[in-house]
Amino acid sequence: MMKRMHKHASAKKIVRKGYDKIATRYTATRNVDSNSEDIRLLKLLAERLPKGAMILDAGCGSGRPVTQLLAESFAVTGVDFAEKQLHIAKTSVPNAGFICADLSHMPFKDEAFDAICSYYSIIHIPREEHSKLLTGFHRILRADGLVLLCTGAGDLNEDVSDYLGSTMFWSHYDSETNLRMITASGFEPVWFGIVKDPIDSASSHLFVLGKKK
Repeated sequence: MMKRMHKHASAKKIVRKGYDKIATRYTATRNVDSNSEDIRLLKLLAERLPKGAMILDAGCGSGRPVTQLLAESFAVTGVDFAEKQLHIAKTSVPNAGFICADLSHMPFKDEAFDAICSYYSIIHIPREEHSKLLTGFHRILRADGLVLLCTGAGDLNEDVSDYLGSTMFWSHYDSETNLRMITASGFEPVWFGIVKDPIDSASSHLFVLGKKK
């Protein structure tokens, strides 16, 4: 147990430090064409929600482009633990709210949101924590609430390597395991598909639109 706790703490430290170090570079890189496949998927979520719905952007980073686009029609709260990323987000997306917190321990009451969106964040959390994270998402969603999740497409216990000039951590299960885990956490998949990473064409991710059961 102590070894696992140490691993998880170390992984989160790597991710937080890494994203703070590359905050400006990452923001510029993620300022992608709004017509990229991953960003187009936001429509799957948006078209199922009433205007002004409360959305949590879990792992919002600098807020661009996901928080920024959602905030045009909805009441969005972004949460991230990389403080320099959040500083950029607060400046670039003034019509959204932002909270500095760990996705694994989010300070929100039960049934606080109509939807949760999470792009490129779950894959940076040790995969042994993913089930607990999904259960947490389920708790803070209202009845029939929606999630749009970016998860891993292949099996990767853990990897620590360079990303945009800083050390970064990744960990995720394969697509089938992720779908089973999402279903077991209380969500009914509405749509899912493999999507190419808009920054790294060699990488792909499983995106899942789910509804709280």
